[in-house]
Amino acid sequence: MRLKSEITTVDRSPLSVNEFSRLIGTTIGVSSWYQIGQNEIDAFANLTDDNQYIHVDVERAKAGPFGGTIAHGMLSLSLISTMFFEVAPPLEGSAMVVNYGFEKVRFISPVPSGAKISGSFSLDAIEEREAGQLLFRYTVTISTTSAAKPAVHAEWIILHVLA
Repeated sequence: MRLKSEITTVDRSPLSVNEFSRLIGTTIGVSSWYQIGQNEIDAFANLTDDNQYIHVDVERAKAGPFGGTIAHGMLSLSLISTMFFEVAPPLEGSAMVVNYGFEKVRFISPVPSGAKISGSFSLDAIEEREAGQLLFRYTVTISTTSAAKPAVHAEWIILHVLA
């Protein structure tokens, strides 16, 4: 599955831990818009075996609660890393970045087929996990062109393993 973005890659220099620390409490970046079409929804449904009609049956979904097919919440959530690496500066001295997980995830508004989503990333905290490992905590808001309320709100943790 390949999504189309409306932005080209931005050149960013790595930031030190001290420089990142000064960004705590701020939005470090907002991604471009990514369109979620029926092809992406169908591919995700096939990959995850989640073929509920609200996602894949275009005709039946027209009469359903959303007036058409919608993206899986997990599809929107899975694009967080794509959007993040588009906008986040790298950490100086990081040998590896690992998705450490989520404290909280909420799917607030549906993303209809054809809508676009964009991620906003606010740095909440940096914690030492153990020697040579840092946890970066972010609040992530995924907005959609189809609703005033966000599609997804999540508290996301990224583990940086230092070189």
